[in-house]
Amino acid sequence: MTDAASTSALRPGVTDAYLAMVSTRRLWTTTGILIYVLLFFGGFWIANDRNAGGFWRGLPQIFDFPADVVSEAAENAARLPGLLLEYFPSLIETVNIAAGATLIGGILGAFASLLVTRGLAPAPWAIAPLRRLLDLLRAVPEIVVALILIFLLGGGPVPALIAIALHTIGSLGKLFSEVAESAPLDPVEGLRSVGATWAQRMAFGIVPQVGPNWLSYALLRFEINIRASAILGFVGAGGIGYDLRNTMSFGLGMFDEAAAIFMLLFLTIVIVDQGGSMIRNKLTRGRT
Repeated sequence: MTDAASTSALRPGVTDAYLAMVSTRRLWTTTGILIYVLLFFGGFWIANDRNAGGFWRGLPQIFDFPADVVSEAAENAARLPGLLLEYFPSLIETVNIAAGATLIGGILGAFASLLVTRGLAPAPWAIAPLRRLLDLLRAVPEIVVALILIFLLGGGPVPALIAIALHTIGSLGKLFSEVAESAPLDPVEGLRSVGATWAQRMAFGIVPQVGPNWLSYALLRFEINIRASAILGFVGAGGIGYDLRNTMSFGLGMFDEAAAIFMLLFLTIVIVDQGGSMIRNKLTRGRT
């Protein structure tokens, strides 16, 4: 009876504290939503004022370009198979850029991740500066690096590959490090006890545990890099994006070629996305 009475006496105080906490949380949530709405509309109006054409004036014409592309592609449907074959080499160049950047970025990102993972890094004092370096590589957009490299090296696939690889190092280095931090350290300690070097401990104690997740992230990054490679083609970095820019700049008369390029990009991204998803599911969940 005494315990029941004590519980009943405490219940109003607990209820009041809970209601006060809920009220405070609602207040902060409402304030956050209002700030977000104000920033959203404020940023929109500033961007609209600085836009040369004006968003509202151009809004009714938003479907004009897709309509022109579709209509011209329909009129020249017989040419589409030949155009698909014509631009297929450019697509292969785009995929090669993405694959090379993913391979280079994945290898260097994996090595960097082991250097910045707490409990695994051979030099703990270097973790903070290396993490900031990875942050910098992620923060700078690929297109900015590509423009600088095009100015220095000239146009072509090499600037695109380097730019995408640098961003991939930063992104995968961060993701790989998070996976490595959750790996059990018992195999590492066992290897340490028999005199294994740091490289041997990582190669035989950590990589076998995190390898499937690392490969899963690398495949996802490969999909992203294909899109990035196509976009960088617009600034002269080669690949199918360069051809797409030329066809779109020419205007009417070449929209059927733009449609063929869009079809190639769409099919490639769908195939890579579906194939990558199947492999990732197989690696991480053991099913297709």
